[in-house]
Amino acid sequence: MSKNARQAYAVALNAGHQTSAESWGTGRAVSRIPRVQGGGTQRSGQGAFGNMCRSGRMFAPTKTWRKWHRKINLQQRRYAVSSALAASACPPLVSARGHKIEQVPEMPLVIGTDDSEDSSIEEIITKTKDAIKLFEAIGANSDAEHAADSKKIRAGKGKMRNRRYTLRKGPLVVYADSEAKIVQAVRNLPGVETCAVDRLNLLQLAPGGHLGRFVIWTKPAFEKLDELYGSVTTKALLKPTFAFPRPLMTNADVAQVINSDEIQAVVRPAMTEQKERRKAPKVNPLKNLQAMLQLNPYHEVHRASEMRATAARKAAREAKIAAKRDGTYVKSDEDKAKDKERKARKPASKAFYELASIEGDVMF
Repeated sequence: MSKNARQAYAVALNAGHQTSAESWGTGRAVSRIPRVQGGGTQRSGQGAFGNMCRSGRMFAPTKTWRKWHRKINLQQRRYAVSSALAASACPPLVSARGHKIEQVPEMPLVIGTDDSEDSSIEEIITKTKDAIKLFEAIGANSDAEHAADSKKIRAGKGKMRNRRYTLRKGPLVVYADSEAKIVQAVRNLPGVETCAVDRLNLLQLAPGGHLGRFVIWTKPAFEKLDELYGSVTTKALLKPTFAFPRPLMTNADVAQVINSDEIQAVVRPAMTEQKERRKAPKVNPLKNLQAMLQLNPYHEVHRASEMRATAARKAAREAKIAAKRDGTYVKSDEDKAKDKERKARKPASKAFYELASIEGDVMF
């Protein structure tokens, strides 16, 4: 919503193009950027028009037909205003926003006169000195002084653009009568703002999007709120289509709800803090027997059979070596067949080796 107060700005349409420049083309070992024509000066031959050139235009020049403003639904605006009004009545939110409300007697703060008097507070307060006395009486003077003391020169170029000083937000005085004299009384106080109750401004109730503005209500303005916004049980007379937002919880104090006897009687007891178990290191199942057995339980049977076969081969080899040493070894028919086959294959192997050893081409 703060964007709707902006004014259009843009660079000149012909900025950066107020020179006669043309590209030299290719073949001259220079870039094809347009160059200033003529001679006899340093400017001739310099690049022009491009955003990378001196005195050239900017990249994507800004236009005045940018989308400056934003449309917001009416119900959304009313919902936001009602939420900001509710937040202004919550002392923690008002204090968290930075307002000095330690001496304020109550929130929301409503000022008025006795029923015996004919004129309202809006007509009685006509001078600035009367407004200061009123602020001192209701404990709002500390916040007004805090806002006045915060006036400082703005950092940056804004100080040269009619925005020389910055100022914190002070109390917001809400009145009902459009011709109320209290407006002239407080308008000279730095940081103190005024607003009519039938024209409440969201940017004043929640400056910068932060809820909790310190609001000082006049009695007629506070009484008119029910007609403007209604309540949970009654509809608004002046805004028939507006439905007052209902709270999801009747008691917003979550800590009090959780710690109540009714909730604590049915919830589980608080869990003790458990230390996180250390993750087991990764092991190789080909080297770790326990890991292999977890993956393949049959591996134990297979391993036992392999060990028996290995022991049998080792015993047979040792018996064969011992028989050969004693001279009692007798070849079996299977060993004799293998020796005969080996002797029959030996001439062919020898001929292939001699043929392969000859230098030059080898023909098979």
